[in-house]
Amino acid sequence: MEKVKVGILGATGSVGQRFVELLENHPFFEVAALCASEKSVGKAYGDLMKSRWKISSDIPSYAKPMVVTSPEPKETPGLQIVFSGLDASIAGEVETAYAEAGVMVISNSKNHRMVDNVPILSAEVNPEHLAVLDAQLTKGKIITNSNCTIMGVTIALKPLFDQFGIESLMIFSMQAISGAGYPGVPSMDILGNVVPFIGGEEPKAESEPQKCLGHVQDGKIVSADFKMSAHCNRVPVFDGHTVCISVKLKKKASKEEIISLWRNFQAEPQKLSLPSAPPKPIIYREEDDRPQPRLDLYEGKGMGVVVGRLREDPILDWKFVVLSHNTVRGAAGAAVLNAELLYKKGYLRSK
Repeated sequence: MEKVKVGILGATGSVGQRFVELLENHPFFEVAALCASEKSVGKAYGDLMKSRWKISSDIPSYAKPMVVTSPEPKETPGLQIVFSGLDASIAGEVETAYAEAGVMVISNSKNHRMVDNVPILSAEVNPEHLAVLDAQLTKGKIITNSNCTIMGVTIALKPLFDQFGIESLMIFSMQAISGAGYPGVPSMDILGNVVPFIGGEEPKAESEPQKCLGHVQDGKIVSADFKMSAHCNRVPVFDGHTVCISVKLKKKASKEEIISLWRNFQAEPQKLSLPSAPPKPIIYREEDDRPQPRLDLYEGKGMGVVVGRLREDPILDWKFVVLSHNTVRGAAGAAVLNAELLYKKGYLRSK
């Protein structure tokens, strides 16, 4: 079957580079357009990225000769999907233009996340939220990823929310510098340091999980009703967001029940055998000092969410630690998995 033609918006940035890497030889999708800012337009991607490629693997051979174009529908005809890694300062307008042109937009930007008929889609958490796409009036549709910190958090919470309910939640994040994009945080600010503030991060962290774990009603997503507080910090780790979580559940749960739920958690991507889906979405580590970014980041090729240190909380009910790869599971990898779900569910057809 002919592959679906896709484009990458913001292809030169840190998330865009992950898209270029993850879409190499994809069984469903063919990258037909690499889009970036005006200063990059007209240049071969391989030449442009010689000193800017920041991923340990080489630039994929398919991408090197591709000429970078502007992120405009008229400049990139024939696409069925665009993966957006654009900065929020321009993402909203550009993504809307693609949706109006009949293209499916899968966005990593914050601009459309809290619109009530736009899913913050996490394939393992809320595939039923795709039902609200019919309420979007554009010919094409927009779905978004959550904030990269919240992606691993909501996956870890999903089986607990379904089984026991959540009353309240507190998180303390230790976020990698790659989450700030490139060039990111100045070295003199982050080396040997912790920065206890990330602009705009805590409001997102305190509102997106409720929408991710909400339900569909009358063509809109109604957020879950639990309360949440977040502390967000930048730490000198290159990749991998670590989050300490304390949670109060609506029903009593034992440690054994919670660990069993995590270890046995399977969702739509695993049932459909989607190419980017990890066999085990949640990996629980028994060791007292795990998870750690250096040791556990690439579980499930970066798509696994690693959980550890489950213990009773003296104020709430339980506390534990979650680790996820912020540019793979938290960004490009999750977006590709969402696109695979759309493909298998019949929202996309190759032309």
